[in-house]
Amino acid sequence: MGSALENYVNQVRTLSASGSYRELADELPESLSLLARNWSILDNVLETLDMQQHTLGVLYVLLAKLHSAGTANPEPVQLIQLMRDFVQRNNVDQLRFAVCAFYETCHLFTDFVVQKNLSILGLRILSRAIDQIRQLDTQLTPIHADLCLLSLKAKNFGVVLPYLDADITDISTVAAECKTQQQQQSQHTDANNDAKYFLLYYYYGGMIYTAVKNYERALYFFEVCITTPAMAMSHIMLEAYKKFLMVSLIVEGKIPNIPKNTQVIGRFMKPMANHYHDLVNVYVNSSSEELRIIILKYSEAFTRDNNMGLAKQVATSLYKRNIQRLTKTFLTLSLSDVASRVQLSSAAEAERYILNMIKSGEIYASINQKDGMVLFKDDPEKYNSPDMFLKVQTNITQVLDLVKQINKMEEEIILNPLYVKKALGSQDDDLTSQHPKTFSGDPTD
Repeated sequence: MGSALENYVNQVRTLSASGSYRELADELPESLSLLARNWSILDNVLETLDMQQHTLGVLYVLLAKLHSAGTANPEPVQLIQLMRDFVQRNNVDQLRFAVCAFYETCHLFTDFVVQKNLSILGLRILSRAIDQIRQLDTQLTPIHADLCLLSLKAKNFGVVLPYLDADITDISTVAAECKTQQQQQSQHTDANNDAKYFLLYYYYGGMIYTAVKNYERALYFFEVCITTPAMAMSHIMLEAYKKFLMVSLIVEGKIPNIPKNTQVIGRFMKPMANHYHDLVNVYVNSSSEELRIIILKYSEAFTRDNNMGLAKQVATSLYKRNIQRLTKTFLTLSLSDVASRVQLSSAAEAERYILNMIKSGEIYASINQKDGMVLFKDDPEKYNSPDMFLKVQTNITQVLDLVKQINKMEEEIILNPLYVKKALGSQDDDLTSQHPKTFSGDPTD
């Protein structure tokens, strides 16, 4: 081991033993380039450090290994095991002094396992990393977006869904965590990526909910992504907007009202999503045949955007929506008539759609197999059962909890010194404009 690396080890040991974690966290970024240059002997450095006692020192060795992974070409299984050991054995109290470095480590680890087609091996590791570093179950960290990406690549959503189901009330960002000037300089790139990881979380989250056919939640995630205040359009927002339009049709059959303050949508996104707006215009006409033609016409664009599967789901939703319209007009109808009215190819296909809709609770009906007649029924729910009472009680409790959370957040904003200063400044400007000063004669008198 070279003298420079020996000095690194001695520095980590000495400052860790004295509990000078803040000082150590401020000095370690300067050693990152040294560690990366000596990637071939970093395992020797790790043998001299203890993950629990010297968490910060081990973190920067791991970060250097990941930085040099492109040139060093390390054994993937060994590096993944090292990352797994670190998140299981580190000292969280020390880790909080280098949150930004930990975020960067997780980002690089994500890139590494994706490149090696080993995304599924990173799911539990990043899940553990999130649980360690977040201070609230409802806090969003930049690592959440990495976990979502790995879940999509692995096509495994069991690990990530509990995180997506939690409504976010707090956000951890690099800009907020890197409080000292030295940290801000060393993490300048990541600090500029706070918005990127925020948008990616909601974009990836919407894609995951779409994959599991939870379209209502997917619509919410895409809406958060596209309505995030911005001065310029992000490519992430544009792709989310395309999916937002299609999921809106599946959920509501139309495009919901979007807040007027989202000028980016009108100025930039709409002109770049003309194919999708054509799809919307055809959908609202309720013609399944016209919709099929428009999907076929723009199939190349939808395929290029990886939205062809979603376009087929839109077509399916129109068939279902047209069948639902029939329930409001007819009490009985033959399967062949249903197929003709909703433009399905055969009575057998109409039967398949109706059976699936009955099973999912989208309509209430029965089919007489002898004569091929469909009997449409009213909703049997009388809202007087114990199960319904418990459901209502649960919804009321959730609403009350949400009100408490909103009141708490409002109080924090009102008491925030920056908000108070800005609010008082606005009031002074209003008073000045309402009562302008007038001078007569010499203004120096």
